[in-house]
Amino acid sequence: MSEPKNTARKEAASPSLASLRADIDRIDEAMHRLLIERGEIIESLIRVKGTQETGAAFRPAREAEMMRRLVERHRGILPLDTAESIWRVIISTFTYVQANYSVHADMAAGDAFVRDSARFHFGFTTPLVPHMSASAVVSAVAASRGDLGLVPAGTVAGSGAWWSALEPEDAPKIIARLPFVEREDHPASLPLFVVSKPLVKDAAVEEVAIWSLEVSNWNAAVAGAMPAFVEVLAVPQGQSGAAALLVSLAPGKTRQDLDAALQAAGVSIRHSALVGGHASRYTVPPGK
Repeated sequence: MSEPKNTARKEAASPSLASLRADIDRIDEAMHRLLIERGEIIESLIRVKGTQETGAAFRPAREAEMMRRLVERHRGILPLDTAESIWRVIISTFTYVQANYSVHADMAAGDAFVRDSARFHFGFTTPLVPHMSASAVVSAVAASRGDLGLVPAGTVAGSGAWWSALEPEDAPKIIARLPFVEREDHPASLPLFVVSKPLVKDAAVEEVAIWSLEVSNWNAAVAGAMPAFVEVLAVPQGQSGAAALLVSLAPGKTRQDLDAALQAAGVSIRHSALVGGHASRYTVPPGK
């Protein structure tokens, strides 16, 4: 006769549908209240830092660390894509209320893919302004008070050496690369650089340094022989192997390492300028 009693106990211990829904409502309300509380803290931050007047609300270094912690603590049945997108929208939207900004995007790489990335990382509150070239995006950011730009991190036919406009000291700079969290089947996987006006030193992160170079003796064979720590976008310029390069250096590698690699390949540097940097891309650990 003991088996029916045990079954009765298990049924009594199982939560009812009503109680589970009540728990969900409780959690939803708690999350909403926490978002409201976060907004109140942001209001205080605006008063303390005066970001509503200066537009200096972007903190790529802090955002990268927040996303690393998010991935590390994530578990359960909720897809990481959803958790990442929610936090990205929270961060971007609260940045927007600190200092209104727009996102200017080069749509030449494909309208749908760029829009997917923009909405995944910045949500729908932040205005999205389309352009048809990376150069137009950089010009729009330079003319703004504190806007961001999205430009291709890969080769796009006809885009030209748009990064040369980033060379002057007060010109916009590359401050991030999207997507930051690398994984298979990422819903917004198009590689994009984020461009903004120069940030204060403690806001930027330069684990990956990015250089604009003008070189000679560049060709396809040289490009294929570059070491793994060098990621290059190249645009031929005239004859004799002249080219404009946008070079990203892997974390821990220096300009001296780059110069040595180019010298070993017979490439001569005619001009160079540091045009930004970003956090090292974070690869999702197995099982996440």
